[in-house]
Amino acid sequence: MKKTSNASRRLYPSPSPLEADERLRIASALETTLLDGLDLYMQIKVAHWNVKGPQFASLHPLFETFAVSLGGFNDAIAERAVTLGLVVRGTARDTATASRVAELPAGKIRDLELVALLAERFEGYLAGVRDTRDIADEADDQDTVDLLTGVIEEFEKHSWFLRATLA
Repeated sequence: MKKTSNASRRLYPSPSPLEADERLRIASALETTLLDGLDLYMQIKVAHWNVKGPQFASLHPLFETFAVSLGGFNDAIAERAVTLGLVVRGTARDTATASRVAELPAGKIRDLELVALLAERFEGYLAGVRDTRDIADEADDQDTVDLLTGVIEEFEKHSWFLRATLA
């Protein structure tokens, strides 16, 4: 995705009381988080579809649970950015060029190996979500902070599930 400076991005009217420059800063950070989330969602689905090994029966539905959870959060994050006035990007091309989530290595299908790889990706995703929450918090946008806190709580739990599987 071509980097677009925030200065050249147009905001639409918003019900938010935040100033336009703050809305743009938060919405742009939300969009970045969305692109990470879209990438992570597809990586979880790839793990779900391809997992093999003795833990298959427990991991296959667990991975689907993670994907469903993240799909809902991706939608909420996108809608929050749009509510703040941004037209969000999120195509496969946008995601492929902008995601900060490490790529899942091709051919990795063993159960516990996938668990470890997903745990690393969840933790990288969480770091980005926390950065976005910090931006919203600095602007006193408690609605966005609350949304992102929910994402963090859920994905910390998911990460713990994965790490506990490896213990």
